[in-house]
Amino acid sequence: MSATEPTEPTQLAEPTEPTAVVTDLQRTLDQNIAGLDALELADSSTRLPQARRVWSAVWPKLAAVGLALGIWQLVVWSGWKPTYVLPPPAAVFKELWRLAANGSLQTGVSITLRRAAMGFSIAIVLGVLVGAPVSQIKGLRTAVGSMITGLQTMPSIAWFPLAILLFRISESAILFVVVMGAAPAIANGLIAGADNIAPILRRAGRVLGASGPAFYRDVILPGSMPSFVAGLKQGWAFAWRSLMAGELLVIIANKASIGVQLQVARDLNDATALVATMVVIFVIGVLVDSLVFGTLERSIRRRWGLIDPAR
Repeated sequence: MSATEPTEPTQLAEPTEPTAVVTDLQRTLDQNIAGLDALELADSSTRLPQARRVWSAVWPKLAAVGLALGIWQLVVWSGWKPTYVLPPPAAVFKELWRLAANGSLQTGVSITLRRAAMGFSIAIVLGVLVGAPVSQIKGLRTAVGSMITGLQTMPSIAWFPLAILLFRISESAILFVVVMGAAPAIANGLIAGADNIAPILRRAGRVLGASGPAFYRDVILPGSMPSFVAGLKQGWAFAWRSLMAGELLVIIANKASIGVQLQVARDLNDATALVATMVVIFVIGVLVDSLVFGTLERSIRRRWGLIDPAR
């Protein structure tokens, strides 16, 4: 082609047809819908394991309860004891329903739990106030460390004569025994936790500037938390047993607590009411252990990386 010949005009791109635009919009819409479906599927997949975890935690307890009730019923059917001495489960649960209907069950539980909460709270404060300095001061540990263990091993019932002498028949006598039963266990838990803190963590806290109360708050207390929670759990067990013994021995007028109801059922030879009250005491102990201390222990173990975070 010579230079003098004119060049052909450049062809312009053909405009996009409307059908192509509609097709692109439809494809984009399909992709968005697919993304939403994937998000819903992922959300359902996270809810499903949660339900499975709840069921895996509940069904062993239900199976254990069913097994215990079955054994109980078999013992009753065996005729080992007459039913007025060892009532069947159906009669006991009927009695529980009657106590709940007339309000005596709720009244007794509220009085007993109020005492338990007050006594255990005081025991926690005293246990920390005693355990904190003992865990850090060597001379103090040598002086009173074994005394705390000795107090922990004393039976709760041994404190009641002194409690009655000091406070007579009163709420203070019951609280005194509860505190004396729980505080040593809490203090020992804190001391054991402080002993198990790695020395490198202590040195790291010193290097980072922690000293005095800040060192204890930021290093010692978090590092001793697993053993401290174990001490709290053991302290609650001592407090609960001490409280039940106290309510059996120190009967206060117009205070129909669980212990008082248990004593009245024994005095009236009402085995059904007696066993029903014992079931209530047992259920409260299980619920506190599972809902309070079990949740606290799992949270701490998960934070320390001792269990799978997804569990």
